[in-house]
Amino acid sequence: MTPQITRDDALALLKKYNKEPFHLQHALTVEGVMKWYANELGYSEEADYWSMVGLLHDVDFEQYPEQHCIKAPELLREAGVGEDMIRSICSHGYGITVDIAPEHEMEKVLYAADELTGLIWAAALMRPSKSVQDMEVKSVKKKFKSANFAAGCSREVISRGAEMLGWELGDLIQKTIYAMRSCEAQVQEAMARETGAEQA
Repeated sequence: MTPQITRDDALALLKKYNKEPFHLQHALTVEGVMKWYANELGYSEEADYWSMVGLLHDVDFEQYPEQHCIKAPELLREAGVGEDMIRSICSHGYGITVDIAPEHEMEKVLYAADELTGLIWAAALMRPSKSVQDMEVKSVKKKFKSANFAAGCSREVISRGAEMLGWELGDLIQKTIYAMRSCEAQVQEAMARETGAEQA
């Protein structure tokens, strides 16, 4: 599987429909997380494809939140994204807005890790370091059990995703922390460029 769209074009497409720094940062984080998982799980030849799915997974969320994963195919097709990638992107809305079940391991990883990255990042912001580099599984598990903390991050989806993958919740959390550590610096650099460009 190779991406049918360049990374530059994918980023331009994302930014066309997403202006909020929070959404851009989330997309860049999930891009990096998916790339780490591809390499970790033996799909290194498909790492660019996995990361592109991560980058574009929420392309429609900011402008069309009520049609999340429903509006996406139209936006992605207009940009020349292929049907395989569109299916993978939309599968993370399974059971929420669409009935496209995650089947490939990559789709299951996206489904499981998407919401979890939000929870881990929210937990990291509570730490003095404001970083995932010193984040521990037990800290995330504690936040996971606190329903009021980062309430928008669905515990049900995270748990269902771990189940789909056949992993313990703790394993999913640990892997996703490692994945976020791997890309944290690049995401911060990219966000500094984005916000700097807006202010210039």
